[in-house]
Amino acid sequence: MIAAGALSGCSIAIPMGDSSSSAMWQGAPEDVTGSIAKPPPKLSRHLDSEDARRANAALGTALDPQGSGASVHWDNPQSGAKGSFTPVGQAYPLDGKICRSFLAEVAASDNVEKLQGVACREKTAEWTLTEIKPFKKG
Repeated sequence: MIAAGALSGCSIAIPMGDSSSSAMWQGAPEDVTGSIAKPPPKLSRHLDSEDARRANAALGTALDPQGSGASVHWDNPQSGAKGSFTPVGQAYPLDGKICRSFLAEVAASDNVEKLQGVACREKTAEWTLTEIKPFKKG
């Protein structure tokens, strides 16, 4: 009896109005959810747009699977920024893309960063960073 009295205070409201409110209960397209893709990581926060353009061109040359595997250097005489990319290991397929690991050094705004990362590309696209973090030996 006490339980019945306690439960009688609980209720659920289900909208029964027009068709737009009942659409909520029928799995309307507005209910679709999904994740928002993260933007690709940036090589360095110290690079301006021209520095980044030059660095990306050098990255593409360094990671080319048909290339020599040697380090590729870049610089921007206007800003004084410079750096290099060194591929690590062979290119490998991942989720329909070609990926390759690399080491990088970036000097800009009186700051030198040693980094390690991975970039991937589709067959005809440019390389896109998928991972970048400070380089740690070991």
